[in-house]
Amino acid sequence: MDNRAFFFQDDKLLLPEDFPDSQMDMGISRELANDFNDDEPDTFEIQAIEIPSCAITGVSVSSGVALPAGWKAIPVRQVLAMLSSGMAEGRGGLGRLLRAFHIAQWRRNSRFCGSCGAKNKDVCGEPQRLCPVCGRHEFPRISPAVIIVIIDDDDRILLAHNKKFKAGVYSHISGFNEAGETLETTAIREIREEVNIEVQDLRYLRSQPWPFPNSLMLGFSARYLSGDIRVDGVEIEDARWFTKDNLPELPGEGSLSRFLIGQWLNGTLVSQCG
Repeated sequence: MDNRAFFFQDDKLLLPEDFPDSQMDMGISRELANDFNDDEPDTFEIQAIEIPSCAITGVSVSSGVALPAGWKAIPVRQVLAMLSSGMAEGRGGLGRLLRAFHIAQWRRNSRFCGSCGAKNKDVCGEPQRLCPVCGRHEFPRISPAVIIVIIDDDDRILLAHNKKFKAGVYSHISGFNEAGETLETTAIREIREEVNIEVQDLRYLRSQPWPFPNSLMLGFSARYLSGDIRVDGVEIEDARWFTKDNLPELPGEGSLSRFLIGQWLNGTLVSQCG
């Protein structure tokens, strides 16, 4: 990345207005930080995971700072959708962008020690903070969550509308891993709790970092076994079986949920599950 950095303000990526959309995951010159009237931008440097010799620089602009003329702010979720090809293997830049965004949010929320309240200090070269008073170490939080694509013997897919979704949007059953659970146990529990059915042939498919704010999504497939759909009414408002020619509005491109639906649509998921 050399002299390039990712600029963030809250949940948005900051870029010059004339910057090409196709290169949003490549970073921009870190000297552009001088364009902002921000007395305390949080600038950090971390190592890339897939290329250990590559440094990733992030710049977090304070929430109340107005964007300079000629700049734009794009929600990182929208960036993912615009760069949906990043779900394909080998899109390393997108991984660096997501890593920088995750770390930026963690730094904003970890300025003070969670045990004694003292101001944390950075650990050089590491995504880690250390309390100078009580010695508590803090690392970026990663919350594992499962997402399950469920199909039946008629090749229908079960999709549900969560109360948090935009009206009309349906996606898979999903939920966070609880203390003491395996991921498989989490998947079975979430399905039972949210739609009251039993499944079989549960299989892991793939994962995706999802820093909104700090998740790691782990995708599974499963086949319907028994039971009638009954939604919990707490998180899930509606759930039903859909065919390939009668689908509702789906999650945005770039998400693991949309990727899994695409696998089912093109028949790849069937070969993996069958």
